[in-house]
Amino acid sequence: MPFSILYYTLSVLLYIIALPLLVYLSFKPKYKESIPSRFFLFKNPSFEYEDGIWFHVCSFGEAKALKPILDLLKDKDIKITTVTHTGQAQARKYGVDVRYLPYEMFLPFWAKKQRVLVVLEAEFWYMLFSVMSAKGARVILLNARISEKSAKKYLQFAWFYKKMLRHVEIIYAQSEADKNRFIALGAQNIEVVGNIKLAGEIKKTKEYKKPDAEVIVAGSTHESEEESVLKAFVEYRKQGDSRLIVVPRHPERFDSVYELMSQYASIHSLSLSRFSTCQDFKSDMVLVDTMGELNNIYAISDIAIVGGAFKEKVGGHNPLEPAFFGCKIITGKHFHDQRELYKYVHHVQYVERDEIHKALMACGNLPPSMVEETINLEPVIEKIRNN
Repeated sequence: MPFSILYYTLSVLLYIIALPLLVYLSFKPKYKESIPSRFFLFKNPSFEYEDGIWFHVCSFGEAKALKPILDLLKDKDIKITTVTHTGQAQARKYGVDVRYLPYEMFLPFWAKKQRVLVVLEAEFWYMLFSVMSAKGARVILLNARISEKSAKKYLQFAWFYKKMLRHVEIIYAQSEADKNRFIALGAQNIEVVGNIKLAGEIKKTKEYKKPDAEVIVAGSTHESEEESVLKAFVEYRKQGDSRLIVVPRHPERFDSVYELMSQYASIHSLSLSRFSTCQDFKSDMVLVDTMGELNNIYAISDIAIVGGAFKEKVGGHNPLEPAFFGCKIITGKHFHDQRELYKYVHHVQYVERDEIHKALMACGNLPPSMVEETINLEPVIEKIRNN
């Protein structure tokens, strides 16, 4: 209790210090919904009912991974909280109660008693765990992970995480390596079940006609990655007819990416179009500036350059979708947050950003990527249902 009081006091002081920055960021398109909701409780009331099953996820990928679990819990009262606006948009598709997770100092008053709190991946919030445990909820960590890159930082504060994890009933870890890292932090009752993203249904929502040319998609790209892809593409295209489709990870970057692509199109005499205005993929390059289309694009692509791994801080993105559709996958070497998933995907090229052209040239002699693993969710569902 004394530590919780100290932690809460520090969270309030940090809030006061950060208040001007929070107000400023509230006007940014990326944060205009999430920050007012999380830090000012704007249009973000407590859940209406108690005694349900509360899932907390961070962003789009984790929210999407919930679907097979929610399908097995259709008879239950489900709540979901998220951190990002993309996660929020995905969670709202499930037709359940959805909120943003408030900043920690609000949780003692905002959070209502629920039967179970299920927290995905690395969303470790001390007040969330301690408050819900104090209110009588069973706290479960699902798809839990601690990346190799961040393990040392966690160990430096092992005393803190030991206090936090004592509120957790069971940890379902992604891998044996993750289990060992949790043990090093003082956690108990850990089971390895694999990555729940393997249980997700991968499908198209629309059918597009594949162009009569080789199609390369750069999916879930981040700032500076598009330029590396464009440099490689214009060089690679000298070998024959090919098309490039770019799908940025974040919608607020659509205009800046289009401007960059326009520069390359002008210099190299390439045609360019925006997907929102033209969906026939006849142009040499296409910017996909709408959300929810990536699987549909993977389905008509020959090669997938999976973004988020050419920058050290991002940690990579899910390779299961392009592998499912038989794309030949190229990605960067900084895929630490997706390392467990990449273990299940075969025939992937891992390269530095200046090696993308070389990887494209090698694709002709490589088989399509593929996934050969599954996961059994029944033990997890049984534990969540257990009163």
